Amino acid sequence: MSELHKNLIDGEWVGSDGVENINPSNINEVVGVYARATAEETKQAIAAAKAAFPAWSRSGILERHAILSKTSQEILARKQELGELLSREEGKTLAEGIGEVTRAAQIFDFFAGETLRLAGEILPSARPGLTVEITREPVGVIGIITPWNFPIAIPAWKIAPALAYGNTVVIKPADLVPGSAWAIVDILVRAGLPKGVLNLVMGKGSVVGQTLLDSPDVDAVSFTGSVGTGKRVAEASIKHGRKFQLEMGGKNPTVVLDDADLKVAVESVAQSAFFSTGQRCTASSRVIVTEGIHDKFVAALAERTAGIRVGHALDKNTEVGPVVDPSQLKQDTDYIEIGKGEGAKLVAGGDRVKGDTDGYFLQPALFTEATNSMRIAREEIFGPVAAVIKVKDYDEALATANDTDFGLSAGIVTTSLKYATHFKRNAEAGMVMVNAPTAGVDFHVPFGGRKGSSYGPREQGTYAAEFFTIVKTAYTAAG
Repeated sequence: MSELHKNLIDGEWVGSDGVENINPSNINEVVGVYARATAEETKQAIAAAKAAFPAWSRSGILERHAILSKTSQEILARKQELGELLSREEGKTLAEGIGEVTRAAQIFDFFAGETLRLAGEILPSARPGLTVEITREPVGVIGIITPWNFPIAIPAWKIAPALAYGNTVVIKPADLVPGSAWAIVDILVRAGLPKGVLNLVMGKGSVVGQTLLDSPDVDAVSFTGSVGTGKRVAEASIKHGRKFQLEMGGKNPTVVLDDADLKVAVESVAQSAFFSTGQRCTASSRVIVTEGIHDKFVAALAERTAGIRVGHALDKNTEVGPVVDPSQLKQDTDYIEIGKGEGAKLVAGGDRVKGDTDGYFLQPALFTEATNSMRIAREEIFGPVAAVIKVKDYDEALATANDTDFGLSAGIVTTSLKYATHFKRNAEAGMVMVNAPTAGVDFHVPFGGRKGSSYGPREQGTYAAEFFTIVKTAYTAAG
């Protein structure tokens, strides 16, 4: 049995029972053994965060800056090691794993800087003899619930601003991929974070997550995950009158117009739809193509899809790693059968791939002759499955792109400044990409969507302050 990686509660590593973290590239390999917190341990973590809040919320900005900066530096120095850990537990390629670790380091570095840029306003009052100060203060205890598809970046972009602005944290990472979050927490502790300020409780959502939601001592919840769970987070948070932030699903379109550069279009869609095994909320699974370029585009994309190299995440020749676990693999293959049954034509991929190791390998699947009413075009699959929808012109393409319950990311491939400009303004999505993949945003800019994809203030960048702080207005009379 491997060494047990324990939960962190009030500065102490605790836990006795653990579960194995399995490598989806090789299900015979155990990445590590990680503790599962009980409901009582979760309550203790919340109590520790509450007790630590008064001191941390009033801590000096240089102390916070130093801790976050040290954390960034260590993450970056260990990017190869941490990238391998991430790829082994989640399944994305090593290049993607190292890239995600680098992004986590950049996020901590950015928010280290934000501790020194905490600003307010001084305004004259409408009433003589008064001045007005507008400042931001920390919210309190933040419950953080993160998903399995970005096991280090998403914990980073929630933990870093929470700490930078003076909040305390209880984080529950996805039960499927606890290793990367554990590594971040360990680094933060060794960077000098006081006890109780950050608490890690790994385990089941039904136990740990529910205890967080039920606690009146959790002042805000930041959640990334499924739509169904997001709704439960909202219901529980409204009951307690707490702030909540939800990042949920996507059914993101990429529009390809007749004037598009064919090579740019094919690679943009392949990257958007299939890389990271399609397990990104920003992945583009609806490819909306105008009729003039449709046939050439489909032929080229089908060839590209069939040629994608699927295999072990740590193999340097692998372009797409395994699906994360058996349940997600079943969901992907079930949707492939659903697409066939609905009348869409499977023109490439969709088959299990036999690798040198026993893993959850699936060749990316490309459907054509799809309509926007089909389930494969309406529901989030969260796997390497894309459907091409043929339309007449730009106007129909835009209408089809917006005909969805989601609104996270949208893309267009065109050489027309007119259409690119119109699409940026009229696409009903929180993020729009022109001649670039829909998946992938910078660490210093806001992330989020609209409609069923997101609720609450944006994440990342300076916009993170909207969620992780409370605005205070104070008046002072002269005299």
